[in-house]
Amino acid sequence: MILNYKIRHVFIFFFFVNLFKPFAYNKIGDIMATKDDFKNFAYKHPELVRYIKSGEATWQKFYEIYDIYGDNLEAWKEYIGKSTSTTTDYNFKSITDKLKNIDLNSVQEHINTAQKALGIVQELTNKGATSTVKAESVTPRPINKIFED
Repeated sequence: MILNYKIRHVFIFFFFVNLFKPFAYNKIGDIMATKDDFKNFAYKHPELVRYIKSGEATWQKFYEIYDIYGDNLEAWKEYIGKSTSTTTDYNFKSITDKLKNIDLNSVQEHINTAQKALGIVQELTNKGATSTVKAESVTPRPINKIFED
């Protein structure tokens, strides 16, 4: 009787696990499909990267928008479809701003340090090439002398 009771519980357990298994699998499968769809969407719209690099948005935010609205362009009009001339102006402006922020004195110090290091390496390589080792004449030791007597 007790064995019959345990078998019944095991059967009920496996019955419910197998009953809900397709739902759990489909949910996980849907999440993975949505993730792959979002990757394809982001690949088709590289202008989203500009917002990520500037810190205006994150991939998580874009994924949440995609999860809710899909690839509906009305939801994405804030991020997609802006003119590309602003992008090039933005890039050119950021480059000029970065060039303005460079400290020329520190750049000059680094160049001087590199020149000194190259000078030392050049001296070492030239010294080895030009110097010749003079071999002193070696006189053979007499056979009967063992310890410099």
